[in-house]
Amino acid sequence: MDHYDPQQTNDYMQPEEDWDRDLLLDPAWEKQQRKTFTAWCNSHLRKAGTQIENIEEDFRDGLKLMLLLEVISGERLAKPERGKMRVHKISNVNKALDFIASKGVKLVSIGAEEIVDGNVKMTLGMIWTIILRFAIQDISVEETSAKEGLLLWCQRKTAPYKNVNIQNFHISWKDGLGFCALIHRHRPELIDYGKLRKDDPLTNLNTAFDVAEKYLDIPKMLDAEDIVGTARPDEKAIMTYVSSFYHAFSGAQKVSQDPKLPPQSTPGAVANVQTFFSFSLSSLATGIFIIMLLVELNTMQAMQQKLEDFRDYRRLHKPPKVQEKCQLEINFNTLQTKLRLSNRPAFMPSEGKMVSDINNAWGGLEQAEKGYEEWLLNEIRRLERLDHLAEKFRQKASIHESWTDGKEAMLQQKDYETATLSEIKALLKKHEAFESDLAAHQDRVEQIAAIAQELNELDYYDSPSVNARCQKICDQWDNLGALTQKRREALERTEKLLETIDQLYLEYAKRAAPFNNWMEGAMEDLQDTFIVHTIEEIQGLTTAHEQFKATLPDADKERQAILGIHNEVSKIVQTYHVNMAGTNPYTTITPHEINGKWEHVRQLVPRRDQALMEEHARQQQNERLRKQFGAQANVIGPWIQTKMEEIGRISIEMHGTLEDQLNHLRQYEKSIVNYKPKIDQLEGDHQQIQEALIFDNKHTNYTMEHIRVGWEQLLTTIARTINEVENQILTRDAKGISQEQMNEFRASFNHFDRKKTGMMDCEDFRACLISMGYNMGEAEFARIMSIVDPNRLGVVTFQAFIDFMSRETADTDTADQVMASFKILAGDKNYITVDELRRELPPDQAEYCIARMAPYNGRDAVPGALDYMSFSTALYGESDL
Repeated sequence: MDHYDPQQTNDYMQPEEDWDRDLLLDPAWEKQQRKTFTAWCNSHLRKAGTQIENIEEDFRDGLKLMLLLEVISGERLAKPERGKMRVHKISNVNKALDFIASKGVKLVSIGAEEIVDGNVKMTLGMIWTIILRFAIQDISVEETSAKEGLLLWCQRKTAPYKNVNIQNFHISWKDGLGFCALIHRHRPELIDYGKLRKDDPLTNLNTAFDVAEKYLDIPKMLDAEDIVGTARPDEKAIMTYVSSFYHAFSGAQKVSQDPKLPPQSTPGAVANVQTFFSFSLSSLATGIFIIMLLVELNTMQAMQQKLEDFRDYRRLHKPPKVQEKCQLEINFNTLQTKLRLSNRPAFMPSEGKMVSDINNAWGGLEQAEKGYEEWLLNEIRRLERLDHLAEKFRQKASIHESWTDGKEAMLQQKDYETATLSEIKALLKKHEAFESDLAAHQDRVEQIAAIAQELNELDYYDSPSVNARCQKICDQWDNLGALTQKRREALERTEKLLETIDQLYLEYAKRAAPFNNWMEGAMEDLQDTFIVHTIEEIQGLTTAHEQFKATLPDADKERQAILGIHNEVSKIVQTYHVNMAGTNPYTTITPHEINGKWEHVRQLVPRRDQALMEEHARQQQNERLRKQFGAQANVIGPWIQTKMEEIGRISIEMHGTLEDQLNHLRQYEKSIVNYKPKIDQLEGDHQQIQEALIFDNKHTNYTMEHIRVGWEQLLTTIARTINEVENQILTRDAKGISQEQMNEFRASFNHFDRKKTGMMDCEDFRACLISMGYNMGEAEFARIMSIVDPNRLGVVTFQAFIDFMSRETADTDTADQVMASFKILAGDKNYITVDELRRELPPDQAEYCIARMAPYNGRDAVPGALDYMSFSTALYGESDL
């Protein structure tokens, strides 16, 4: 069978991977312990017809715990309490714990209260104590017991198997080959070991667990997935399960040395057995010689050389001596036979040379060989472990030293001195992460120290250098802790200072911003060019300015308070030597800027006072000009209106002849012209108002424009009225109209001039014609309107009315009469000009004639001359106009 090789015993020897960590229960280990311990308890409780489901819950009342102890011990415990109160449960658990203690087991930190409360850690610890006492403690193999005995039994049983190297109760069993080897060693028909592969641990483990449960009555206490998925399976769970194999197989056969293993011997015999006659050495001399050879060596190479020497002794030197011993016995027996046959007395060797003495000495030699071989193997294992521990120490120390490289310099940095608050907070977060990293490395430092301690306890030859390196690491670790604490304190202190400064900066910004806006607004208002037009407006500005000046003391207090905040920051910086990395992050307004603007405001206030005073004086002067202009305008305006009304009455009323009216109007015209100086004086006052930029005047409703227009209208009205009277005189004389007729025409016109405007509209004129007996249709009235209103203005003037009535009342009018009238108007010229027509005739008549007269082409013609002769002829039907 290729899987069973006696030479594989030491080929796969590997040191123990890691030491046990007391009181540290990994979650994965806890899961494994729960399953294993529960299965182990149920393997015994089922003998009493019961079982447990939840290990920390089902033992809380103590009843099943007491039953478990009775089953595994075969003894009766005290009668349990059947009550369900907490005191009854504690009493039952105490009885169980007392029974365990009576078996010589020391229960450390396990109390009844924890078990009753369902403390998982304590419950699992108690079950492990029971397993140790009743399942593992009594195991004894070659003068070793308990854990060591069980481990040695496993090593002896699995030594011939390929790829099996049992060095511990955790990672040595992960590939499942150890369990399969134990089963195959005792029941080879159950497992085909040759088909198992080291790289398929799940199949190996499940195979062993299924076979053990089905054929060996060993319950399945582990899960293959848990073992493979855990870096280091739980040692207690593995030991518990393996102990079940020991108890299952120990009844079938005793622990024995494999017959294929080489016999044990010792090199002490090499020195003692020098000649064929050296078999008479006493066992005492052999023992002393062996003790002299048990000198510990420090290196693996030296110990391996001693082992090789011992093997050479057993292979080369001892076999001849065995032959010599056999030959001696043959010779002795032959001699005794020959002596007996010759009836001679038997040969009696001298004292110490008896055959029994030689056999005893030979037995002592073999015992010494056995002891020496065991010592060599133990020393090799010890040195292997020492080399492994030393290498582990160097690896962990190198990793740790690599990690700590530069950490001290980093912790001694003073980068926080120039950092901002946000940067300080980031540094604190980074420092917290480093502290977590530092705490995580605490375990490695403890491991390094523990390995160094173990190397010292095992008398490692290079312990001084290990201790020096360990001490350096520990000193550096302590220094890192101190520097870490110091840096945290510095960071927290700086953070607190910067937070205080930040709060002050924020307060400064909150108060400086509105105050700065107020100062900018104040400067803008104080420098604002005001435009006022009344004394009331300047008084309002003055009142507002006085109110503003009243706020200056409070504003100055606010300024001092803002500057006080900035001074507080400066005081903190100087007191605690804070290196500020920048300016206020919340505002760009500096104390220097605030002081500068405040000083500017103070300078602008008196300037504003002066400007308001000057403007107040100017507005007083303007008010005087307004009153002066208003007083004159309030006289001139009504005077012009009165004169306009009087002229209107004169033109309408019929007092005296036309000549009398004309004389009266000319006297009015003279009095109006004599009023011109007052108008000129008012113009002078208006000019002063314009120069002073005065745009309104509450003292009068009259403006200069109103006065000017009224004055021009007055002059135009008086001139037009005089011209109308003159035209009436001309018409009267040309038509031969009597004064009575003229008065009658005026009476009719005034009667139908219902609006008293000096003109009749179309409806008034229609009513007038109807009153005079005209019976006409729309067409006839339209014809008449075209005569009296040639310009289609919709009104009939008194002059047009006279012309119409004169034509209607005259018997015959001839062209010669019209020509004579035009000749008078033309000043005896053969032509008449546009200016003469407009001056002598009413506007509508003048425009009528101008539109219809042909240009005059005589030799005495001037530019713009009109032919009134052809017009007169055409007017009376002698030709077409």
